[in-house]
Amino acid sequence: MKIANGRVVALEYRLHLGDGQVIDQSAPGQPLAYLHGHKQIVPGLEGALDGLGVGESKQVVVAPEQGYGTHNPEGVRTVPRSMLPPGFTPQVGQTLMAQTEDGNVPLRIETVNPDSVVVDLNHPLAGKTLHFDVTVREVRDATQEELTHGHVHGPGGAHE
Repeated sequence: MKIANGRVVALEYRLHLGDGQVIDQSAPGQPLAYLHGHKQIVPGLEGALDGLGVGESKQVVVAPEQGYGTHNPEGVRTVPRSMLPPGFTPQVGQTLMAQTEDGNVPLRIETVNPDSVVVDLNHPLAGKTLHFDVTVREVRDATQEELTHGHVHGPGGAHE
């Protein structure tokens, strides 16, 4: 069976930024399971996997526009420290969750000043070219329940 929209795919992956240093990967023996065609992985990777079968491996390079997007300078903002939780000591590199009209948004602290902090709303991998090494471990038709819910059930999915 080949990867196509509406199928459950389990894959082992390694992600690096072109330097070979792995920044994310599936746990040994625990492939990532997702519902193909439902925007659960970055578009550039999902498109490159179409038609692969179990046991096939592929190296995929994903441009920022097909990954986590380009880095938007408007996503970098200065926030008064008074807006931070009481007693919180901000440190560069920390991630906070902020509630907005669109739900929770992660904010990464870039700079700490005496009266303010500079936060970045961009995804940490925005603007980066992604290099994936993937091996397909399973391809199966999604159940009607998985299609209705929009995610994988069972091993590697939402209801393990």
